[in-house]
Amino acid sequence: MAFKITEDCISCGACQPECPNEAIVVGGEEYEVNGKTYPALAEDTYYIAPERCTECVGFNDEPMCVSVCPTDSPVRDESNPESKEALLEKAKALHPDKQF
Repeated sequence: MAFKITEDCISCGACQPECPNEAIVVGGEEYEVNGKTYPALAEDTYYIAPERCTECVGFNDEPMCVSVCPTDSPVRDESNPESKEALLEKAKALHPDKQF
């Protein structure tokens, strides 16, 4: 399941460079996945593009956004459940040149 950023976000930006999938987006900005552009999911705070979030499966033992956030703002998005296998497949699709 993808993560989401709650309203507790202070927009410090600590999470963005830590994401191996570039899933963390500045509020108000659109994001792209495989050539398709999606509208911004938040206007005033950072947000996580669910199509890009793999919970760091294939990269780290824990989600990096959670480990660096000073406000514990990233949380599991219970409305978007995904198995570990599905997250790994998503990572492979996002990074076809990487061996997992």
